[in-house]
Order: sequence, then C-alpha cells, then structure tokens
Amino acid sequence: MTAEYVTPGDTPRGALPGRPAPFVLAAGEGERAHLFDQLFTVLLSGDETQGQFGVFTMEAPRGRAIPVHAHDDVHEIFYVLDGQVRVAIEDDDGAVLDRVLTTGDFGYVPAGRRHQFRVESLRARTLGVSTGGFERFFAAAGERTDATMPPVVPVIPSSEQLGEAARRYRNEFFPDARLID
Repeated sequence: MTAEYVTPGDTPRGALPGRPAPFVLAAGEGERAHLFDQLFTVLLSGDETQGQFGVFTMEAPRGRAIPVHAHDDVHEIFYVLDGQVRVAIEDDDGAVLDRVLTTGDFGYVPAGRRHQFRVESLRARTLGVSTGGFERFFAAAGERTDATMPPVVPVIPSSEQLGEAARRYRNEFFPDARLID
C-alpha cells in the first residue's frame, strides 16, 4: 500500500486535507484568519486527527489583553516561538497564575479554567495546541484571510458573530472579569 501525500496545492487556498492523511505545509501555509489584531494559522485540525487535537500559530503586535474566557472541554497550550506573551490562568481556588512567557517558554490551560493573554513585546508568535475542533473558532469569530501578517486594522466581530462562534466552539467569555491588569 502506498501512502497518499497531500500538499496545500492539492486543495483550494492552502486548505488542510480534512481527513487523516500525511501532508506537509511550507512556511506561511495553512488556514489563516484575522481576529482582533491577530493572525491565526491552523496547521492541523481535528479533521486530520479524528477530533483529538488541533495545532495553530498566533502572531500579533503588542496590544490589549484578549477577554477572559474558558472552554469547559478544551485543553490549550501556549508555546512562545518569538517575543513575550503574558498568560494569566485561574486555578480551582480562584488564585491566578500570571506569567510573562518569553521565547521558548510553555504554558498549559486545563479545560474549564478561566484565562487571558496579552502580547507584551513589539510582536510575538506562539504555537498553540488545543483539543480538536477548537482551532476553527478563530475563523468563525473573525474572518478568513490569505494575508500572512496580522491585520493593520483590527477585525472586530459583531457581538452576534462572536457569540455564535463561542457557542459553536465551546468558548465562554467573562466580559466583566480581568486576570491581567
């Protein structure tokens, strides 16, 4: 039996294969979306891993903190590829682990934990891994793009669009909460 290799050129706009199949992506390829001032690039989705996990990158300039949120059944990691990212994670007792992660640092957010992050350096890039399916939240909440850089003008979704994406991808926002000053 010969393995079938899928490359982005085999599918429109660099889309992923959508099924468990070996594939490769060149730098900058993947499914991209702008949300707020960030560029998210999905490298591997739950479709390719039978729902087990998704892999994505986030690139953004220094900016405001992402709203406090939690995902009841979604685990998430942050691995800083370049720059500095402040991550604040609430534990079971309500105490907050608040750290600035720098290049090479790692953070883990267990499912159900409220958390927030903010880029602290001029620019930052992170690698994220989450429970499969959640990686599609960014395109649903923002807008798909062919751009390879974060947006010049932030992409601010309507409350309806953000709410629908949050419901669909198991993301709960806490608009009155702050974990990062």
